[in-house]
Amino acid sequence: MSAPSAKAAARQAEASPVFELFARAGYVANGIVHILLGVLVLVIAFGGEAEGDQAGVLKAVAAAPLGFVLLWLIAAALWALGLWHAAEGLLARDLSGDTKGAAKKWGRRTSEWGQAVVFIGLGVIAAAVALGARPNAEKAAEDASRGLIDIPGGPIVLSLIGLGFAAAGVAFVAMGILRSFHNRMDIPDTVVGRGVTGLGIVGFIAKGVALAIVGVLLLVAALSTDAETAGGIDGAVDAMLALALGPLIAGVVGVGFIAYGVFTVARARFARM
Repeated sequence: MSAPSAKAAARQAEASPVFELFARAGYVANGIVHILLGVLVLVIAFGGEAEGDQAGVLKAVAAAPLGFVLLWLIAAALWALGLWHAAEGLLARDLSGDTKGAAKKWGRRTSEWGQAVVFIGLGVIAAAVALGARPNAEKAAEDASRGLIDIPGGPIVLSLIGLGFAAAGVAFVAMGILRSFHNRMDIPDTVVGRGVTGLGIVGFIAKGVALAIVGVLLLVAALSTDAETAGGIDGAVDAMLALALGPLIAGVVGVGFIAYGVFTVARARFARM
């Protein structure tokens, strides 16, 4: 498909009220996942046993009555949101025609397509769990890291991935502090609107901290060539628990994930699409 025809298809898709409805439902699905993730992190912080990552959340959903039905709904909504972001990236424009405008366009495309990959990937995991798969995200991260460490140049690649996670974490923290999520939302200046903003601040900072720790764990694995130090969100929670006041820190992050989840559900209503 040529670029003009692909853009025409993207515009036509975004003009569909049904597509927009499913994409907004994707925010609700993502919010539910983060709320449940926050609950699992709190369980771990208080000494309980749980998998504190998205895969653990989806497996917990699968164990509920008719959980597989909810998983398919989550998957479909996340895929719709991912495709919406893919279309947004494709339709990003250079309004000035200069180097700065081109940089902004490709920065926007990189951001939108990155989000598309994340949402579509999470949807694939939800569908896989609905079909009976029981992925272990922590082991998968360790195995992938071990595979990279064992090949020439692999530690460098793993370091770059770790830096990417750390940079994403810093970006999330900055978005929370600067409230830049307002740029893509129409949040009313009301009590409810101020509540949504507060949830966004807390949620973005908490998620940023968790992503930054994941990045540090990957960097440590690359520099020490020890894949067992690598990990995802679950590993980040374990790293928090190893610190002084670790359960308190992990608990705060868990509450932050819940705040981010509630904010994301509200985003379904206030997102500018």
